[in-house]
Amino acid sequence: MANRILVVGGVAGGASVAARARRLDESAEVIMFERGHNVSFSNCALPFHLSGIVEKSEDLVLICPETFKKRYNIEARTRNEVTKIKRDEKKVVVKNLETGEEYEEKYDKLVLSPGANPILPASIEGIDSKNVFTVRNVQDISKLNNYIKDNNINDIAVVGGGFIGIEVAENLHLAGKDVSLIEALDQVMSPFDYDMAQILHKELYDKGVNLILNDAVKKIDQEYIELESSKRVKAEAVVMAVGVSPETKLAEEAGLEIGETGGIKVDHNYRTSDKDIYAVGDAIEVFCSITKNKTRLPLAGPAQRQARAAADHINSIPHSNKGIIGSSVVKIFDLNAASTGINEKTARKAGIPYDFVYIIPSDIVGLMPDSNPLYFKLIYEYPSGKILGAQAIGKGDVAKRIDVAATLIRMGGTLEDLKELELCYAPLFSTARDVVNQAALVGLNILHGQFEQVPVTKVRELVENDAFIVDVREEDEYKAGHLKNAVNIPLSELRDRAGEIPEDEPVYLHCRSAQRSYNAIMALQGMGYDNVCNISGSFLGICCYEFYQDQVTGREKIVTEYNFN
Repeated sequence: MANRILVVGGVAGGASVAARARRLDESAEVIMFERGHNVSFSNCALPFHLSGIVEKSEDLVLICPETFKKRYNIEARTRNEVTKIKRDEKKVVVKNLETGEEYEEKYDKLVLSPGANPILPASIEGIDSKNVFTVRNVQDISKLNNYIKDNNINDIAVVGGGFIGIEVAENLHLAGKDVSLIEALDQVMSPFDYDMAQILHKELYDKGVNLILNDAVKKIDQEYIELESSKRVKAEAVVMAVGVSPETKLAEEAGLEIGETGGIKVDHNYRTSDKDIYAVGDAIEVFCSITKNKTRLPLAGPAQRQARAAADHINSIPHSNKGIIGSSVVKIFDLNAASTGINEKTARKAGIPYDFVYIIPSDIVGLMPDSNPLYFKLIYEYPSGKILGAQAIGKGDVAKRIDVAATLIRMGGTLEDLKELELCYAPLFSTARDVVNQAALVGLNILHGQFEQVPVTKVRELVENDAFIVDVREEDEYKAGHLKNAVNIPLSELRDRAGEIPEDEPVYLHCRSAQRSYNAIMALQGMGYDNVCNISGSFLGICCYEFYQDQVTGREKIVTEYNFN
């Protein structure tokens, strides 16, 4: 008798399970239940409807039930919600949301892909108001867009600085709206370290988004929101994007085991505590291969891989589950930002000894048009040199560099492996020594004790304590903007003026992006100086790190003028 496979939920996880199950077994009966209106849609593209980049909301729908049936011989029942699992009878109870009818269906194998629900904190007064929206499906984004247009809304608050919040804020801004972005933490985009996030804060600020950090929403009114600080922000519409919680109610009521993170517990084949029930996607708990801890990862790519693995196991095809590392990319106005693996704060929390590289080379050869700085941070384990994570921000191709790092992490690669990678090169695409190769070389120098570095996060303290800082850029660069207490000794004059550098106190060197200051460090060490230290990121990194906080706090600048070129 043919397998009868029931799938609860569509989109990336459920639809992928169903399609893979069909490819592996033409005789299987595959039925998918989706309580929403669409069985498969581009959830990652939802925010782009707000700006008109995706002109029609129906364009977000990838495939309809009729096409699913014709192409794959899979029955997709939309507006049908599975309300109960009868494990003893191997049946599910389904409610037709259009007619109210309830019925039962038997299964041989059941796959749960219920997704996750947007979090709506009950503590916020007015959270249930008609001007409060979430973004989960096509209906949500259409409802928000129509409300804005029908009511001629101009002032909109987006609450939450993660992927959805950032993309919603950008697309609303592109649509000509006045947008406030509220984040309760001290930075947006938690996959990035605080120093890297400052680059994103500057971009949002420069583009006119009213970015408010370290403040949470207390009350929502029809024309404003009130924050915990008592500050009021104009907002006729509010988009809540503070995170998601795994939808586990169906699994819990069926007695399936829930993991320590609140997601459905699954084994390496994505099978739940019931051998005939699988679970994939945003609702499950996964294993981080770097920290060795349980976590949750609500991303479409991992959901599709999980779906394939579950369908394979149903058909007795083995699967090697090495855990997740978490790779992602997002566009924030003119900047692209990507990350993979773990960042500094995650490494500290996990007790992993680490060090890092922060460099700002050009993304392509400097002579070429559209050459721009690429801010790149590489985290590696100490003392093994094993790659743990990477973050890249710039106008160019950051995804390529992070994909390279992600591959190294998956393969257990080290700085030595990254140094030796042979990557494509042409002046319009990269540099002869690509960003990732250069990061590996710097990392190996640090690992082997060739020189010491201090991060941009410590420079304000150095300036305020009047540390001895040497700017090795040329005089014209120095005059265009420099650290207030820095002494200008250009690299081209360093050997003749080395006597101006003290030997009895720490000396910190920088240039524009830390390349020339590295050469200065090596030259001085060759002359017998053992008190010199390179400022990672140098003047570009310092300006990016300091700028946003300077603007919003009004604190005294540590630079005479900013320079971002």
